[in-house]
Amino acid sequence: MNMNMKLIGISLSFVWLAVAIAATSAQELSPVLDTSGQPLRRGVEYIIKLAITDNGGPFTLIDRKGYCPFYVGQRNVTADGIPVTFSPFEEGENIVRELKNFKVAFSGATICAQSTTWKVGQGEADTVDGRRLIATGDNARYGNYFYINKDGDFADIYRMEWCPAELCPTCRFRCGSLGSLFENGKRLAALDGSALPIVFERV
Repeated sequence: MNMNMKLIGISLSFVWLAVAIAATSAQELSPVLDTSGQPLRRGVEYIIKLAITDNGGPFTLIDRKGYCPFYVGQRNVTADGIPVTFSPFEEGENIVRELKNFKVAFSGATICAQSTTWKVGQGEADTVDGRRLIATGDNARYGNYFYINKDGDFADIYRMEWCPAELCPTCRFRCGSLGSLFENGKRLAALDGSALPIVFERV
């Protein structure tokens, strides 16, 4: 075997080692748990609620300006939210895991001829006081992917982040935590502020 073949063999060995380490790391990441202590699963419906009800009600679609698209926001404390489903980025993964990217979409349809998948708004129309709003539509590539992280020491309280690092590990994103802001009496979901502690209740 000549030197070039040896180098190729060594390089391939490192590639397979990196793949194996990545796969092992993915398995070790904790699943996100719902309020009954069960892992969140792909395609199953959940209501996203605030862990502290004084900060508003469940997440829902908001008609922000009287025309499409709809935005992500919160109802008042007593109203019901709209269920969502999760779709992990990793093919074949059916469990939503902490720090792993996924798409999240409201169940059902709207009068708008577009997806109800969450996405980070782009441009001045989707920005309020420098904060990026969460709109809907499955056409934003990186803008559609979020992840969930533990919020404090409680077993089932989390915060949601926008940071699609799993899609592009070498990219530099202006990541942000999911929070809320008021606009014309409506509570809208937005990044670049304080994070909201949330829980997931299976429907």
